[in-house]
Amino acid sequence: MGTDGKSAGNHVTPDGVRAGIAIHGTGNCPLVDASTAHDGPITGVNWTHAGDTHTEEFRVRHPDVVDAAEGIPDPESVVDLGDERVYRYDRPRDGECACRIIEELDCPIADARAEDGVLLLTLHLPDLERLRDIVSALDGTAERVEVRYLVHGASRGDEVSDRTLVDRGRLTDRQCEVLRTAYRMGYFERPRDANASAVADALDISPSTFAEHLATAQRKLLEETLAKN
Repeated sequence: MGTDGKSAGNHVTPDGVRAGIAIHGTGNCPLVDASTAHDGPITGVNWTHAGDTHTEEFRVRHPDVVDAAEGIPDPESVVDLGDERVYRYDRPRDGECACRIIEELDCPIADARAEDGVLLLTLHLPDLERLRDIVSALDGTAERVEVRYLVHGASRGDEVSDRTLVDRGRLTDRQCEVLRTAYRMGYFERPRDANASAVADALDISPSTFAEHLATAQRKLLEETLAKN
């Protein structure tokens, strides 16, 4: 006997997010260092922990990059896939590793890759609050954490998913900094935890400059959101 999507296990479309984050300046990831010399991304990054040992696996299209990457300790070729080769290496388990920090927040990492010195991760999260927790937790281990895109799934009464893609790449670094600082200081809360002058002081800019950056960033994000609805 057949069933439809509504009757099978009382399935309800989750209201969650798919986020792509870019971690700049990790400083302790051999694959990120190696990616600066690699023509194309280092993909298929995954890992496991056993005791104090961290075993990591990755794929590259040009194996010569592994020989040139001094930071990867004794990489072992595991399998040749034709246009790619899989490598594996061991290193001591590092408490400051960005991926481990995210895992300790009880969040699996859906995809990990390194490109041009940046660690790129894809995460599936229950809500935006968890994304904020992750970005905050990474602040002490990286120079900058950037949310590159966000796909938000919101369940409606008819169980049709409304998904909006927000491309943070449209924002400049300064606009991202203004938005991030304003958000963390509670500028968008009601009532506000910080006014425009306080946020501007934290950014070392004038209130008028803060207002200009904020308006431009918000307009870009609204264009991204509303243009797709």
